[in-house]
Amino acid sequence: MALAMELVTGASGYVGGLLVDRLVRDGREVRALARDPARVEPRTGVELVRGDLLRGRGLRRALDGCSTAYYLVHSMEAAGSNGGAGDFASRDRRAARNFARAARAAGVSRIVYLGGLVPAGGPRSPHLASRLEVEEILLDALPRSTALRASILIGARSSSFRILVRLVERLRFLPLPSWRRNRTQPIDERDAVEYLARSLETRGAEGRSLDIGGPDVLSYAEMIKRIADLMGVARTPVGLGLSQTPSASAVVSALTNQPVDLVRPLMESLEHDLLPRDEEARSIYRLRPRRFDRAVEHALRDWESREALAAR
Repeated sequence: MALAMELVTGASGYVGGLLVDRLVRDGREVRALARDPARVEPRTGVELVRGDLLRGRGLRRALDGCSTAYYLVHSMEAAGSNGGAGDFASRDRRAARNFARAARAAGVSRIVYLGGLVPAGGPRSPHLASRLEVEEILLDALPRSTALRASILIGARSSSFRILVRLVERLRFLPLPSWRRNRTQPIDERDAVEYLARSLETRGAEGRSLDIGGPDVLSYAEMIKRIADLMGVARTPVGLGLSQTPSASAVVSALTNQPVDLVRPLMESLEHDLLPRDEEARSIYRLRPRRFDRAVEHALRDWESREALAAR
């Protein structure tokens, strides 16, 4: 008999919090795992547990009685933070191995993981390489698991989206490095969460790695222009000939109030097209993702319900 409890790791984070809300609306039994449960919003019917993936602490208790686990953890802090030494890739590797080992021992049948799109020919940034490595660790340990790969999530709390909005908000002239021409398929946060929530009932997703994205293929320059238009502001793009990621990361970090250790790997991942391998996920999940403009309008409304935007 299948066990009904579902564990959400990273429940205090952006996507984890949205997913917990989505599962609760469905009446599903949810256990939320976080290093600091006090940072997780209390919800009726949600059991909060403390656990540390890097140290492997609390995982046995968290996974007890769970049939499925959502893995929504990705480390991008500076080396030595988050209770572990080394770079973010080594911390991600250790956390994934600890979790996969504990999940297998607990009899969990499936892990659902949200990672990142990979450029054609393989990952070309440490950030994307780490996400792919985590995917492989989890699927190797529990072969019925599902990995979903996404590019930029469009939402008020999405780090990537917030960086783009802050640049539009604070710069009249937008210096855009050579990666401005590269393309991707951003996805509405609501659609990404829906893919996650439906994974358990989608038989064709078992044991698969699937790419998810919105319907619009856009260059990063086009995304920034559309965001500016939807914010109702005029901005002038200034094309640069080089990628200039190291120096540009420092400038963007200062302008957007985001840590440089977060900005740099995100910008490195922009240096190539990030497009889905195919559109198979849409047919398997029977989803029609929202268009880019609709996603941005929703994200901006959500943003303004929490804090003011100077450029609107």
